[in-house]
Amino acid sequence: MLQFQKNQKNILIFFLFYISLILGFYFNEDLNYGAIGDWFHTDLPVIESLSIDFKKTLLNYEEFGHRHSPIYLIFLSMFNKIGISLELIRFFHLHISLLLIFVFYKCLTFKFDKIEKNLLITLSLVLFLSPTFRSLSIWPSSRLIGLIFFTLSIYEFLKYQKSQKQSNIIMNLLYLVISSYISPNFSLFAFYFFYEYLKTESIKKIFFFVFFCLILSLPAFYYIFILKVNFLSAGTPGISESETIGLSFNFADKILIISSIIFFHLSPFLLNSSFLKDLKKIEIKNIIFIFLIFCTSLYFFNYVLNFTGGGVFFQISNFLFGNNTFFYIISLISLTVLIYFSNKKFENLLIFLILILSNIQNTIYHKYYDPLILILFFTIINTSLNLKFLREKKIYFVFIFYFIFIFMRVMKNNIII
Repeated sequence: MLQFQKNQKNILIFFLFYISLILGFYFNEDLNYGAIGDWFHTDLPVIESLSIDFKKTLLNYEEFGHRHSPIYLIFLSMFNKIGISLELIRFFHLHISLLLIFVFYKCLTFKFDKIEKNLLITLSLVLFLSPTFRSLSIWPSSRLIGLIFFTLSIYEFLKYQKSQKQSNIIMNLLYLVISSYISPNFSLFAFYFFYEYLKTESIKKIFFFVFFCLILSLPAFYYIFILKVNFLSAGTPGISESETIGLSFNFADKILIISSIIFFHLSPFLLNSSFLKDLKKIEIKNIIFIFLIFCTSLYFFNYVLNFTGGGVFFQISNFLFGNNTFFYIISLISLTVLIYFSNKKFENLLIFLILILSNIQNTIYHKYYDPLILILFFTIINTSLNLKFLREKKIYFVFIFYFIFIFMRVMKNNIII
């Protein structure tokens, strides 16, 4: 009877959240404050051009100023070409996006097979409250589809950890390559997976898997380096309106901003006594290391509001105090938390480095890490905090967090801006 009631509760939650997404579609919801503009001014022109002259558009893709891969736009252009309305294409995309919730749930069932499934279902439904998930499912985006395939690659990796079957490695890498074709930033996670496979597989097999990935990647290399359609360096805002900067390798900006964004998304899971006790035990050498990174990053930091983005704490700091002081304090705390996780396991450090290195443009947007951090925390980030969180059944913490996040987005979008 109790199990039946829990099933009913999750069905009700799903139904209510699904209806909220449909209503968001109807009323043109955009919690990211930019998804509508990206759709109409960036994605739609490419889709319409592809449906008219596919070859010309593909060979001149960088002229559209689009920083994302054309793969998913090609897929959508097929529907546009046969006369399906844009609203119907958007509605179709919204329902494809729901696959992320299902795939995330399947990952949870492999990772936490001793936790009751209804609790895992409830956790997966939290994605409905992610501002990025809502915005990019209502307004089609390559990034969300790339995240689905990346989560599928994690699912295969989790299966491999239990079965040790090489077929899971092949599927893991295949999904990773597909996700990278759709959203290239996911390609760096190959370093994480190969590091893990080096623990259990022979060098000969590792070379085979690397070769497998390289073969699958040849069309992308040909498109970018031979045909020279380098969309990755499309212009983004500079310090002045007349200035554009395509790429930026100022990692001081990225270290401070991205670490603060990661900390923001991990915050619901850090509110427990065991974590705080462990944090107090951090070694002197790690404290010195943190201060060295922080001070160096502080010296070279030059991210400005004109770039847009910057994460929650950067925006709050500049809006409330007119400077970066509050942001710097949070960044120092964030680095401490990341070093705490990294000191426990090198794999975590590798994940954090990939998250920082995967953003090579000068603008750093919050949407790149929401709901990615949540998915990583409950799948491949190596920590006991996630299991403890589930055992203590504190799912409501995550719901509260996302409701607050949504409220902050609404405040920023409709009152402050």
